[in-house]
Amino acid sequence: MLSGSVLGLFSGLSAPLPGPWRYAAIVAVAVLGVLRELGLVPIRLPQNARQVPQDVLQRSLRRGALQFGFELGTGVRTYVSASAPYVLAVALLLGGQPLHVAVLAGIGFGVGRAFTPLARRAAGTGDRWDADLRVRLRAISVTAGVVLVAALSLLAVRQI
Repeated sequence: MLSGSVLGLFSGLSAPLPGPWRYAAIVAVAVLGVLRELGLVPIRLPQNARQVPQDVLQRSLRRGALQFGFELGTGVRTYVSASAPYVLAVALLLGGQPLHVAVLAGIGFGVGRAFTPLARRAAGTGDRWDADLRVRLRAISVTAGVVLVAALSLLAVRQI
């Protein structure tokens, strides 16, 4: 929610740019994201590539869980290896959507980040789940990128 709010607030900075330019840039970034996921364009994503330390949870379980969730959910101290969150961030910055849309997108990002450890725990055997994810990760990332390109292209056509 915090990430979406910040992106939504900063989105006003792109208002002076003509709408067609903003939407063309959004779609171009989305296509670039798909090309990156396919391995056709080598782009290093900006990230703070450190995991949340385990001692965060050992000091105080309740407070540590909140801190861990905040840092994981906002992406401030963790790996973000897929292009889709960055494409969404660009779309929120340039799209000129109402603030509540950005907040909902931020909540969706946080829920998506929470889904992974929950699904892994529900699977029972973490090692098997990890192996299955490694096999499917590229297909998941590419599919997410293609869905974003399609959705953002439709949005762009409707806005122009």
